[in-house]
Amino acid sequence: MKNRLATILLAVVALTTASVTTTAFAQGKQAQLVAAQSELSFTSKQMGVPVDGKFKRFDAQLSFDPKQPETGKVAFSIDLTSVTLGAPELEAELAKVGWFDSKKTPQASFASTAIKPAGPGRFEVAGKLTIKGLTRDIVVPISLAQTGAMSTATGGFVLKRLEFKIGDGEWADTSMVANDVQVKFKLSFTGLAPL
Repeated sequence: MKNRLATILLAVVALTTASVTTTAFAQGKQAQLVAAQSELSFTSKQMGVPVDGKFKRFDAQLSFDPKQPETGKVAFSIDLTSVTLGAPELEAELAKVGWFDSKKTPQASFASTAIKPAGPGRFEVAGKLTIKGLTRDIVVPISLAQTGAMSTATGGFVLKRLEFKIGDGEWADTSMVANDVQVKFKLSFTGLAPL
């Protein structure tokens, strides 16, 4: 009797999961990141001089229907050890405790809490950004363009580095390194419903 009940329960769970997954894909709400066509970069200023960098490894999960943006969800993770500035000594410095502390906290993450339309092909994504174990609320404006099966989300925001203790201690002096860091992204996806 126990085995039969367990089998029935497993069958119900499997059917429910398959149904939910099939429905989500049928509605075009699941999207796959095309990493090779995506970019995540930033620009900081050191003594007024722009310093450009980027992250080579990141991932995004997107469940989104452009016609019903309020129901969407975005999750994003960044491998902080993949930062590149074109100078190995600067990359080694960023890994240290006062900056990313990437040995202790190798990942940053973002999880959306709300998505709302902001005009044709434009959306505002509110969510929680976590870096070095510190979480802050941010709002990210996004533009979405579609060409064939490819959807590309572009946008950016200003990160206040000291809110996340990036460049802590002796580097907290904003006359040396500006507090504002401009973050930009281009994320390409397949499997997104049409605008």
